[in-house]
Amino acid sequence: MQIIIVSRHLRQARTITIMPRHWLAVAAGFVAFALASAALMSWLSVHWRLPFVEDLVLSLQQQENRRAQDYVHNNLQLMATRIGELQGKLMQLDSLGQRVSGLAGDKAAETPKTADAPRDRQGGPFLPVVLHSDELQKEIDRLATAVDHRVAEFEALEFQLLENRVRDRLLPTTLPVKAARLGSPFGNRSDPFAGIQARHEGIDFVADIGAKVVAAADGVILAAEFHPEFGNMIDIDHGDGLTSRYAHLSRIDVVPGALVRQGEKIGLVGTTGRSTGPHLHFEVRMLGVPQNPALFLKQSRDFAQFMQQR
Repeated sequence: MQIIIVSRHLRQARTITIMPRHWLAVAAGFVAFALASAALMSWLSVHWRLPFVEDLVLSLQQQENRRAQDYVHNNLQLMATRIGELQGKLMQLDSLGQRVSGLAGDKAAETPKTADAPRDRQGGPFLPVVLHSDELQKEIDRLATAVDHRVAEFEALEFQLLENRVRDRLLPTTLPVKAARLGSPFGNRSDPFAGIQARHEGIDFVADIGAKVVAAADGVILAAEFHPEFGNMIDIDHGDGLTSRYAHLSRIDVVPGALVRQGEKIGLVGTTGRSTGPHLHFEVRMLGVPQNPALFLKQSRDFAQFMQQR
């Protein structure tokens, strides 16, 4: 940039060229002047203790302190709120855990309480203790750990419930015939044909011909065929060496290798084979050894009523 100076005191006009470095020099000088002035004012305020400067500095310090206090107070409030939430969640988990444990068949541990213990005789006004941030953080960490522990317990309990559910579905606990009465029980009896003592390896369900027969538990059909003594017969494998047998059927509705679910229809009551009348002969075997089916069926809510109909 060029500046032309014209004056009557000058014989001729002068031209001044301003370069970018000149502007930089002016800016640097202005900044240096401002800093020097600020430093001078600070020194004068400290040295001479100027009232207006002290008031200004004190006001700024008070504002900064208030902001810091508000920040700390808000953080403490948030931490206290978080502690309350964790405590509430922990109480809910404890209560839910007791109920679910009861459903799972586990008895929750009870904390013994002594009515005459001095520590139980307490009272007075509630005066909360103000905790510092470190103490609040420790309490939050403790409660968070307790919540994680409860969650882990629930996961283990969920696995146990699932295991129990699978086990129950694989045990022959469902009555194979609903509308029936008890015939010959498990054990020794007088043979209906020979008239002498013989071992009866199952339970007879006396019912009308055509009554529905269902699977007592989940499993795979091992056999669905005619047997000279058992007549139309179905064998189901429930796993781990546990099997069940359904004999003297009038009709078979399943085929070998098929998967059946607990309570699923597999055939109809009949009197085929070595039989004196319509009934279902039901057996349970473990590794080929006959078991009393009543030991399994008694877990059914209908079994008690069935036994009373004998």
